[in-house]
Amino acid sequence: MSRRYDCAQESERKDGVADAASTVRRGERVVLPTDTVYGIGADAFSPAAVAGLLEAKGRGRDMPPPVLVGSVRAAHALIDDLGGHGQDLIEEFWPGPLTIVCTATPSLSWDLGDTKGTVAVRMPMHPVALELLKETGPMAVSSANVSGEPAATTAAEAEAQLGESVAVYLDGGPCAEAVPSTIVDLTYAVPRVLRLGAIPIEKLRAVCGTVIGEAKPRRKPEPEPESGPAQENDGAEPGEASAP
Repeated sequence: MSRRYDCAQESERKDGVADAASTVRRGERVVLPTDTVYGIGADAFSPAAVAGLLEAKGRGRDMPPPVLVGSVRAAHALIDDLGGHGQDLIEEFWPGPLTIVCTATPSLSWDLGDTKGTVAVRMPMHPVALELLKETGPMAVSSANVSGEPAATTAAEAEAQLGESVAVYLDGGPCAEAVPSTIVDLTYAVPRVLRLGAIPIEKLRAVCGTVIGEAKPRRKPEPEPESGPAQENDGAEPGEASAP
């Protein structure tokens, strides 16, 4: 049976994060709040756990989930090349609603799906998400919804869609704004926006100079909890294959 924790209560939050971290280590799925929308997450380094996440959402390997991290250092371990502007974007917008798509470190032992050698990474600005991520390490996190349905903005909405396919629900209250993260592809010489979201392109250009507007992604984005990497909108974030 699924377990839900009210993270507005300090004792429940502590117990919930501990339970969620143990659950992730066992290869099961959890729902967590982010600064965009709710996400369904699993251990990024467990192929079985990632496959279970995709199955719970009703999506295939062609829409790999984004990865959320609890620190910039953790992100650097996943990324082989930040390009010419990645570090500047991280310093300006993390933690926050910016997902960057980069070439993944080739030695990583994981299987997120058909990524074409890339990874979509974000550090969210949400205390519960960061607390959990610091316990678990990088998590594969997609928007907490069944493919084709609206992204959940409350834990109750997530539970109504995902039910007992998720072991733990961390209830952080309703999302302030159901706006997905902006997704930027840094695998080209010039940054390309794959999905416009909470960060407008003008703010990106203030950091990078030239930024190309929304383009067909090299890595198919998944709708995010943010409405999350280069992906197709499934009701979460446009342009991000379900990234939180």
